[in-house]
Amino acid sequence: MPLRHTVVHSLFLVTAVSLAIMLPLSAEPTSAQQNSDKPFHALVTDAKDMQTDLKNVVFYWEEKVSDTSFIPHELKHLPVKRGTATVNVKFDAVKQIEVTTAAEKTLPTLHITLTSGKTGDFPLAIDGSFKGDSDFGQIDLPVHGLKKLEFK
Repeated sequence: MPLRHTVVHSLFLVTAVSLAIMLPLSAEPTSAQQNSDKPFHALVTDAKDMQTDLKNVVFYWEEKVSDTSFIPHELKHLPVKRGTATVNVKFDAVKQIEVTTAAEKTLPTLHITLTSGKTGDFPLAIDGSFKGDSDFGQIDLPVHGLKKLEFK
């Protein structure tokens, strides 16, 4: 009798632990998908003062794995440096970004204005570009070639 009780108790614990592990995992992607599905729209001014209306804006960069392969990343936040930390400034919170050109082989500094009115100057953490859709097709604008990006 005690052996049967131990087996039932063990099965109950295994089931409870499995459910406890699976429930948070199944809930996580839906909230992440809802947040990442929001499209962003911006007016972008490049270094030659050309303005482009950009829809479905993402920050794009490629992670080099080897000499012949890379992993593409499309983000809805902007990785910048604050001291030694990397801060991911979410597009939701950004009103405007002004780009200060940097010396050759260094990343530009960004003057970021949040929707709350707060501002700050941050060096870009990862070299990348803003990608999106225009009336004429998909656009890829390297950050170092931009003057300003205004989210609508």
